[in-house]
Amino acid sequence: MTTMKIMGLTTQFNEALNFVRGVDFSKSNTLDAVSVFESTIRYIGGLLSAYELNGQEDQFLVDKAKQLADKLSAAWVQENKIPYDSVDFNTSSPVKANSSIASAGTLTLEWARLSKYTGDDKYRQLAEGAALKIVNNPAPLPGLPAQGIDPSTGEPVGKYITWGGGSDSYFEYLIKYAYLSNTGDKTFADAWSTTVDSSIRYLKKTSTVGDHVYLADIDGNGSVRPVGSHLACFHAGNWMLGGKLLNNQTIVDLALQLNEACWNTYAGDATGIGPEAFAYATDLTGTANDVPPDQLQFYRQHGYYIISSAYVQRPEVLESNFYAWRVTGDQKYLDRARSAVKSFNTYLKISTGGFAGIRDVNNQQTAQDDETQSFWFAEVLKYLRRRMSEIHAGRRAHSH
Repeated sequence: MTTMKIMGLTTQFNEALNFVRGVDFSKSNTLDAVSVFESTIRYIGGLLSAYELNGQEDQFLVDKAKQLADKLSAAWVQENKIPYDSVDFNTSSPVKANSSIASAGTLTLEWARLSKYTGDDKYRQLAEGAALKIVNNPAPLPGLPAQGIDPSTGEPVGKYITWGGGSDSYFEYLIKYAYLSNTGDKTFADAWSTTVDSSIRYLKKTSTVGDHVYLADIDGNGSVRPVGSHLACFHAGNWMLGGKLLNNQTIVDLALQLNEACWNTYAGDATGIGPEAFAYATDLTGTANDVPPDQLQFYRQHGYYIISSAYVQRPEVLESNFYAWRVTGDQKYLDRARSAVKSFNTYLKISTGGFAGIRDVNNQQTAQDDETQSFWFAEVLKYLRRRMSEIHAGRRAHSH
């Protein structure tokens, strides 16, 4: 029996299959450039996941993924290892501009899987070559490459270091690809370990209020920037996964501390939902007086302050809490799932029954966005659904 049948989603899945049959990935109906990264993680990843979840019965899903990858392959020019970020499908040519390590280094899982199912190793070689180029490039700090990269040369652009947007999923995929590829080659696992070791040494900072443990950014001048983001909060779950795979409890324990700090940004806001970006004071910045005056009272109460107040339906904080539940079995992570569901139903739900992002997480009268993000369904609801089902399963077991 396939996963879809077990989940009771056969009807919906078949509707999606019928829709995908009519999609032509060889062309674009607009003049907009097509993102290699976004198309990979959403379309290629989605098609191949559906193929696997349905027992590898629907070969046309692999064919569609191959059709798309063949168009996206235009992002690699001649012998360049790093692909350009976007492709013009109408001319089958790249849009030439600087890229990021996240865009170039977050392709290995999907493209290697495509090679497995097509028997053509070129897809794996392209994606792996890009990731290895980043791994082997000179970096401002060991294992912590610059956020920017030039596809025309393969060289770093600037020296900005962050676990946030532009870098995030490059770090994420290092350990996941090491696990999925399951070969004797330790390059990706070792690179991830070096990244974590350097992050602990150079980026781990504690707030002057609440002793919350965060990972800071480092700017192009080598100065520590005590900032964090919803995007970057995936790091806690990633460290839990990697720590378990490498049997390193120290990493897991630190990850749980990082997770507490990220959840604190949910607990401290008026809506119970975390902001897009936040900051804090550390011993390196002197005193809490470094906090903007209009944020000082909030910081003294919560140990962080908001620098971008929107919630655009991101999954990362809930993702890391999902990992924490798996690692510890602690009931508090299920309680957090309940809390998030309550907040989402209160502030994100719209009159037609859907859900939208909000403009200000610290304002209970906040305006909503006029859109719903795709990762709301693909990630946020996935993590919540799994945990809520475990909550209900636990209730049933207790009642017996």
